[in-house]
Amino acid sequence: MQIEELRWFTVLCETGNVGRAAAELGLSQPGLSRALARLEQELGAPLFDRKGRVLALNRYGEAFLAHARRVLRELEAGRRAVAELASPESGTVAMAFLHTVGPWLVPRLLLSFRAQYPGVRFHLIQGGSATNLAALERGEVDLVITSPRPDGPRLVWRPLRREQLYLAVPVEHRFARRQRVRLAEAAAETFVANKPGTGLRESTEELWREAGIAPTVAFEGDDVATLRGMVAVGLGVAVLPRARTYDGGIDQAGDPWLRYVPLAGTGGTRVLGLVWREDRWASPAVTAFRESVLALAPELP
Repeated sequence: MQIEELRWFTVLCETGNVGRAAAELGLSQPGLSRALARLEQELGAPLFDRKGRVLALNRYGEAFLAHARRVLRELEAGRRAVAELASPESGTVAMAFLHTVGPWLVPRLLLSFRAQYPGVRFHLIQGGSATNLAALERGEVDLVITSPRPDGPRLVWRPLRREQLYLAVPVEHRFARRQRVRLAEAAAETFVANKPGTGLRESTEELWREAGIAPTVAFEGDDVATLRGMVAVGLGVAVLPRARTYDGGIDQAGDPWLRYVPLAGTGGTRVLGLVWREDRWASPAVTAFRESVLALAPELP
């Protein structure tokens, strides 16, 4: 049974005449009659009582009509839902991002885009890089903001900004008044860090490898705000980005008990980038948002 046959059947019910129904549908009368015969054969019962040229819906036809209309209504509702989701004016964008960019970068990107497309809705997931990329792989999100650059032949990566990393220490720490510090000098320090599988932990471990150190990790947390608190009370030091305000500026008052010491050497930064699957269809709304983000990237602080 095909959807078109259900439409032909409902029109026949409304007109009660094969000729008028065929004209309305743009079909030949013999073709419509044969389609009706096939439908009745498949269902195993006549749907109309014939009274000359007039078709009178019988009790079998009435029972089937209710279900046919329900199927057609659901199909139309599904088409409208897809059209709405795919519209650049009212679609939905699903994006995952790192905890560290939630307070400022994501709001900045959304604010710029929603000024032009206020009807687009967003489904946002905040998590570690491994979790976010797994969601992209499963098709649960369209885009991911992450760092470092992930591996994968089907992944497209576009850098957005380079973020400075620092050695965060308590205000009374021996490095607190330093203008710069080599990470190798902190080999004997106890560290706090994000849990494995997060973007910042991957960047931190890469810096440890480059410095030739394997420090003791006293605490592994889910978010940077918790790590900052642990550093402030002296549980350990950490490799962290500076806290930022909503507009992307440095939050000068946000960490009064911390000092951020720049890392010496060529490292000490990480690149935040936008990732998507090249083999997956992107709706107009997703494409518009992606283009907006990439266009805004050179202006990010």
